[in-house]
Amino acid sequence: MTVMETSRTIVLPSGEQIPVLGQGTWHMAENPLNRTNEINALRLGIDLGMSLIDTAEMYADGGAERLVGEAIKGRRDEVFLVSKVLPQNATRHGTKAACNRSLARLGVHEIDLYLLHWRGLIPLEETVDAFETLVGEGKIPYWGVSNFDVGDMQELVDLPDGANVAADQVLYNLARRGIEFDLLPWCQRSGVLVMAYSPIEQGRVVRHVTLKSIAARLGATPAQVVLAWLLRQDEVCAIPQSGKPEHVRENRGALDVRLTPQDLADLDEAFPPPDRKQPLASH
Repeated sequence: MTVMETSRTIVLPSGEQIPVLGQGTWHMAENPLNRTNEINALRLGIDLGMSLIDTAEMYADGGAERLVGEAIKGRRDEVFLVSKVLPQNATRHGTKAACNRSLARLGVHEIDLYLLHWRGLIPLEETVDAFETLVGEGKIPYWGVSNFDVGDMQELVDLPDGANVAADQVLYNLARRGIEFDLLPWCQRSGVLVMAYSPIEQGRVVRHVTLKSIAARLGATPAQVVLAWLLRQDEVCAIPQSGKPEHVRENRGALDVRLTPQDLADLDEAFPPPDRKQPLASH
């Protein structure tokens, strides 16, 4: 994979560098009228160095993967591609079949990071075994999970090959800071990448008066402040979804925002960090 110079990167345990700021595709490919804009947005993101693209077999019932496949056609080597298997498909044979379907929809031979979308009823050991088989077949170099809390992660790494988990994708933003109490420190100690989905809380968080004030004094937008706050941390990357090129440009601008100690103190006052264990947030 080629990482463009405009992007800050984070290092996986293998040593491979990926962009700290990527692109999500949840809710994309749901309206055919938006298709051209969405493809253009993804392509612009790649141009701007946001070449980590996250999708899932669940999104638009495979439609998001097909959309991504069209957007990255001819540019596969520039992109770090993430997709996910549904928990009901995560049996030993079902995981392999789901991966093959995703590969076909994406039009690629390899998914760079393949995640279990959330924990279901299939034993984790069986899913891990399937992931390791896919690694051996050259269909995925890395695997991980999504929506796993500390207890789930500890159970996972105690399994045979479970310590190979590369990432945990969770809901994390200024308004949802629960993981800072235990999950985020655990992942940072364990070398597990935290991938923050809905980092702007689907636009809701940017309306806060404190964010608007900080953005004004920094000459940034509230969304850029929210992303900059996330991306200042070790072992954290973010995948904001945007189907509009102008929003992709705005997201990219977050990499140029530098928050001061006063900014961070003001944000802590407006969005207090957790002082106790909280249930893992999800939509």
